[in-house]
Amino acid sequence: MRAILSAVLLAAAVAGPVAAHAETPPAAAKTKAAYKVQDTDLGTMLDDPAAKAILLKYIPEIVNNPQIEMGRGMTLAQLQQFAGDQLTDEKLAKIQADLDAARPN
Repeated sequence: MRAILSAVLLAAAVAGPVAAHAETPPAAAKTKAAYKVQDTDLGTMLDDPAAKAILLKYIPEIVNNPQIEMGRGMTLAQLQQFAGDQLTDEKLAKIQADLDAARPN
């Protein structure tokens, strides 16, 4: 857990400041957009209840980390560089598959 915390702190320092979100989206059963682990920042996914539920399913130790807010501006692929043991390629693929399945038609 300390390694994740250190990695997120380091990643946040490298990524720089993150813009605040103006509003929180309402709860939804499906994600509102096509989220990509390679392109979508963690903060955007955490603000979407459906996407956050997917993240909690696969990486609860990262999502529930008290200092995760510092990594909001990074993508999961970027965070993988610092937490590769918890964000494996296999987990990223599963997260992506669930995100794709949760998209509205």
